[in-house]
Amino acid sequence: MSMRKYIPIFGLIAVIIIFQIITTAIGREFYLTQLTMSAYYCLVILGLTVLMGYAGQISMGQAAFFAMGGYTTAVLTTYNLMNVKESAFVRFLEMSGLTIMEKNTYGAEMLHVSPWVSLVVAVLMTAVVAFLIGIPILKLKGHYLAMATLGFGIIVYRIVLGTRLFGEADGISDIPPFRIAGSLAVSGDPAFRVQNYYIAAFLVVAGVILLMNLIDSRVGRALRSIHGSEEAANAMGVNTARYKLFVFVLSAVFACIAGVFLTHFNGGIGPSEADVMKSVSYVAIVAVGGMANLWGALVMGMMLNYLSLRGYFGSFDEFFFGSILIFIMLFFPDGLLKMENFHNLARALARLKNKYSADHKEG
Repeated sequence: MSMRKYIPIFGLIAVIIIFQIITTAIGREFYLTQLTMSAYYCLVILGLTVLMGYAGQISMGQAAFFAMGGYTTAVLTTYNLMNVKESAFVRFLEMSGLTIMEKNTYGAEMLHVSPWVSLVVAVLMTAVVAFLIGIPILKLKGHYLAMATLGFGIIVYRIVLGTRLFGEADGISDIPPFRIAGSLAVSGDPAFRVQNYYIAAFLVVAGVILLMNLIDSRVGRALRSIHGSEEAANAMGVNTARYKLFVFVLSAVFACIAGVFLTHFNGGIGPSEADVMKSVSYVAIVAVGGMANLWGALVMGMMLNYLSLRGYFGSFDEFFFGSILIFIMLFFPDGLLKMENFHNLARALARLKNKYSADHKEG
């Protein structure tokens, strides 16, 4: 990947820094809370953009993968290991520095698994589940694939809603911060708004760089060929089943990582994060941003999620995202911010300019 293609990345970093400086200067640092949450949701959207826009595979189950990451870390980092402290496995974790000892509100000692362990477990578990369900359902196409992933999302939602381990309708709260190094931690503490904003921004930038390189590689070319015509790609020797499965697992892992970090940032997670309408909103944002436009998806993801989190849509939040999805599918099936639309607009403006110049000369 040439250095020239990294110029938008530098622009993104500059925008991130400018936003933080402005909000701090005007005393509105509380805006960073919603921006941080929007950044984590954007990780889900970025992974879905590659799956839908490049591989041509629609998924209505991204909220389920998000919830798998969030609930896995929530359970593992809140479960008290004091009762099994003497077991060989727990002692091994303690010796390896993979546990955290702290006191609860009542002063009782609590021994928890480190969030680093829960992150690894969540990613591995999500990847395995995505791999296992991806093998059969990715043989489906179009609305059949959408319905299959929707069914998976409903299953996960009902499990977290009705399982005592996951807190049922109340979810899981009092989740400890994700300590990265020293005083650097993912936490909802208002005193650490700025550092949490930059942690989330770092993950988004890293995700964009990873996906840009992927799209520009041999894998990206294979995915584009699958999107164009799966039969033709097969005829040319592209292992379509393997590539579709790979990008499906990758998008699931992106959603899982977002779920892990946002859960620690919020200090809790509830079944609403696994709701089917969450998946609908992710698909709607990808559709608006452009099916094969990482930057469009990122911009619209930050904007729409921020407005939603600030409560601008009120109780019509689900209505809004559902309406967007219907509108885009009817009038802009390739995405509102697809680059081709801008190229067509530029060509149209150029033709108008040339016509105006010709008429002016004649006059």
